[in-house]
Amino acid sequence: MRIVFMGTPEFAVPSFKALLDEGYEVAALVTQPDRPVGRKRQLTPPPTKLLALERGVPVLQFEKLRTRQGREALEALRPDLMVTAAFGQILSQRILDIPPLGVINVHASLLPKYRGSAPIHWCLVNGERQTGITTMYTERGVDTGPMLLQASTPIGEEENSEQLSARLSVLGAELLLRTLRALQAGQLHPIEQREEESSYFPMLTKEMGRMDFSRSCIQLHNQVRGLQPWPGTYFDHAGGAVKVFAARPREDVQASPGQVLPQGPGGGLLVGCGQGALEILEMQAPGAKRMRAADYLRGKPIAPGTILGETR
Repeated sequence: MRIVFMGTPEFAVPSFKALLDEGYEVAALVTQPDRPVGRKRQLTPPPTKLLALERGVPVLQFEKLRTRQGREALEALRPDLMVTAAFGQILSQRILDIPPLGVINVHASLLPKYRGSAPIHWCLVNGERQTGITTMYTERGVDTGPMLLQASTPIGEEENSEQLSARLSVLGAELLLRTLRALQAGQLHPIEQREEESSYFPMLTKEMGRMDFSRSCIQLHNQVRGLQPWPGTYFDHAGGAVKVFAARPREDVQASPGQVLPQGPGGGLLVGCGQGALEILEMQAPGAKRMRAADYLRGKPIAPGTILGETR
């Protein structure tokens, strides 16, 4: 079975590696172009490209695959099957029709819930306690195709999106291999998604990271852990945006929304919320380094009684 793999970020690496380690014929990797990264804007290849170069797999990079050039490049590879995992582009019907065995996608949610490009982040933001992986046939709609196999996992109370993504990427690779074995054995039984049970969540934007302390401490805690590493969360203070990387909810404390309280037991910045309080554990001032809140407050004290951020 000749496979073209399409994937870009770290999440896609275990699935790509699993195909190679299992001895599948991977004709090529299709991924996004190299992007500038960091303050120096250094041009950096996607993680999947690094693995492809290491393993001698041809690499195709397209800003837009839905062009004649992209389609013809795929047709020339003559794949039996295409596999996608966090590729980052919508495939046209003409591309979907190229492989006779179709296109299988590794999606990081228990479909039909959490369709869209950021299911891991939204699952955490919404306080879900369980998620998983779904393998599915790709159709023209956004994550609407027939489901193949699923695997679920509980979500840790303190787990953030980076940690959960790492776990799900491994689970996705395992489920992909199970799916391909079932396909080869003629034992796949696609299940149509129930639209009445579906949910779709949009792409993330930077504005979604702004913290509103009139919300509950649980909601803010979920926002902090769900929006890592991008867009991240922040509050306004002293004319700048202070980034927040880790926090814990304190339902046993009550104060006015946004009001700074004496430091928490862990040395964190304790801030009143609509319900309870949020103890901020890791933070970063504009132009400074990320650090523990206790270290931040030693250098940049924030007096109790100060009102932070938005309280709309």
